[in-house]
Amino acid sequence: MAGDSVLSQTTQSVKEEKKTFEKKIKVGIIGTGWIAEAHIESYLQMEDVEIVAAADLIPGKAEAFMETYGVKGVRFYPSHKELIDNEKDLDAVSICTYNTAHAEPTIYALEHGVNVLLEKPFTVTLEEAVEVCKAEKKSGKLLSIGFQPRCDVNMQMIKKIVESGVLGKIYYIQTGGGRRRGIPNSTFIEKSTGGIGALGDIGCYSLDMVLNAIGYPKPLTVTGYKSAYFGTNPETQYADRFHTAEENAARFSVDDFAAGFIRLEGDIVLDFRIAWAMHLDTPGDTIIMGTKGGLRIPSTECWNGTVGGEMTIYHDLAGVQMEEKVPILKDDGKGLFYKKVRSFLDAVVNGEPAPVPTSQILYNQAIIDGICKSAELGHEIEINIPEI
Repeated sequence: MAGDSVLSQTTQSVKEEKKTFEKKIKVGIIGTGWIAEAHIESYLQMEDVEIVAAADLIPGKAEAFMETYGVKGVRFYPSHKELIDNEKDLDAVSICTYNTAHAEPTIYALEHGVNVLLEKPFTVTLEEAVEVCKAEKKSGKLLSIGFQPRCDVNMQMIKKIVESGVLGKIYYIQTGGGRRRGIPNSTFIEKSTGGIGALGDIGCYSLDMVLNAIGYPKPLTVTGYKSAYFGTNPETQYADRFHTAEENAARFSVDDFAAGFIRLEGDIVLDFRIAWAMHLDTPGDTIIMGTKGGLRIPSTECWNGTVGGEMTIYHDLAGVQMEEKVPILKDDGKGLFYKKVRSFLDAVVNGEPAPVPTSQILYNQAIIDGICKSAELGHEIEINIPEI
């Protein structure tokens, strides 16, 4: 079958090697909100890791967090600076703060010789991302960005399909995703803490899925749009245990929908849209169009780090139009967050490159930043990324 010939180019078995360590990896957690739960749950599965410190701006929050997970012997601090200044044997930190507080603790940790696993989005602005990259380069330490979908075997298959050459030269991509109703609360919805909304929260994942597959070409120009019709409307907002729907609507100050048309190096255009809320079940499947074939990637109801179903490759064979289904691959059951954390620690111990390097995610952040700036200006803009 033609399908077998195409898929044989993209499928391979990978044998996992067990790593051995001479000493425990000493880890600190900065920011103990809900995303930190996935980090600590992963660390606690690893016999070679010792969680030695935690920091949070809210008094007692870090202590309660560790008590919930039954972790003993942890030292607590009210800020990232005090944690890093006092933990002299620290090997790495997970930075799980709100979006607008990503850059400062990351830079401080790198400047003090500590490796960093930084939760997404990279930063809020391109300017912040550039400063982080400069600190990383100067420090010589490892910084990896928390894009766990990279660890999913089906996401990896997308990259293998593109790299196999079956699609030919890529010239157009449509991507995005979102939720019919799925506005988060807490620090996500205020500009002072979230900085950006759906665009940074789940949009960065959607961009990474396709940009990583095609080798992260440099973005050149962008026309952006963003809105907040649902987040600011009490009828489509949500109540939580701290706020009514009306109160959440009043404090909502980020985007709940964003879109962009991006020109990339290599004569590729990227049509992107993302939503926390909308009157649709999906803004559309992801489509990668090439000169020899096309790939359709089904959307998901809510971004979950994988694909929404069997992918389809469209191409011609001996003058006949063919459609081939790419079956869903089963994961090994360890979970994407575990793999993300493990790959980071393995890179730290073995002196390997970052699993999700800033050299790539800088372009991701430049697109997000460009969409925001273009939307505010109301016209297309050039994307200018400084040399690091």
